[in-house]
Amino acid sequence: MLELSINNMEQLSSVTRALSSKVRLQIIDLLNTGNLNVHQLADELEIPVSTAASHVKILEEASLIHTELRPAKRGAMKVCTRNFDDVHIALNQKKKKIDEIENYELEMPIGQYSEFEVAPTCGMANQDKFLVPEDEPVHFYNPVKSDAQIIWTRKGFLEYKFPIILKANAKIKSIQFSLEICSEAPNHDHEWPSDITVWINDIDVGTWTSPGDFGDRPGELNPKYWADSTSTQYGILKTWKVTNEKTMLDDINLSNVTTQDLNLLDNNFVKFRVGIKNDAVHKGGMNIFGEKFGDYPQGIKLKIDYY
Repeated sequence: MLELSINNMEQLSSVTRALSSKVRLQIIDLLNTGNLNVHQLADELEIPVSTAASHVKILEEASLIHTELRPAKRGAMKVCTRNFDDVHIALNQKKKKIDEIENYELEMPIGQYSEFEVAPTCGMANQDKFLVPEDEPVHFYNPVKSDAQIIWTRKGFLEYKFPIILKANAKIKSIQFSLEICSEAPNHDHEWPSDITVWINDIDVGTWTSPGDFGDRPGELNPKYWADSTSTQYGILKTWKVTNEKTMLDDINLSNVTTQDLNLLDNNFVKFRVGIKNDAVHKGGMNIFGEKFGDYPQGIKLKIDYY
């Protein structure tokens, strides 16, 4: 159930706007029976695909649905899933005096990993060239790694240490990491699933199955020499978020790990590891994108809400 309150007017306004359209209500109703892509929604509602896509975007921005690109006969298709069965709106809550929430944010370049375990196929490149010889893990120690804008490996993990600088006696409400990522196949393959897991301070917070390794079009940010190749071109932006109650992936429940399990204030840094477990069902590797590769101009972003 989605809980809305008059105390959060921005969220309430976003959701009520999304639900104020008959077409968007029909989309919500259609998704009650299962996942549908944008073309299927357009067919069911007898509206142009562009119109359906606009309505889907509004519903997604309100977190009423989530979308994911999946392989199709021609490129990729956007598949829609409903997030909630019910919406509850509390209009008579009194405002409580609470500590003001503050944010701590930091972006880590993807080449600034502190620990790694990789195996062929593996390598890294930046906007100008390949940085190290392909499929030779020893070169991942090379300091040129700091310039990496795309890193790939078939097995293993990359681990990063983010400094935590908060006010004295801070209490953490949530922590999240976001990055652009996908599977790692030879050249590329949209049907190449990979179980990609995230660990925070050595705690497994949850796994996402990447549907494939995407290369049907150039990434929005890719340099020409890379865009003209048959290599991986772009990924999907994913966000792992741990709160005081649960862990979510793109705001969808993922696991029961909470911030208390992570012991975040025991050190002045937090460890973030992303990789493929040795016993994963789908060992399809991973590609991680930096701020100048793929579709999203960012490295690995950390955000902590605290008071």
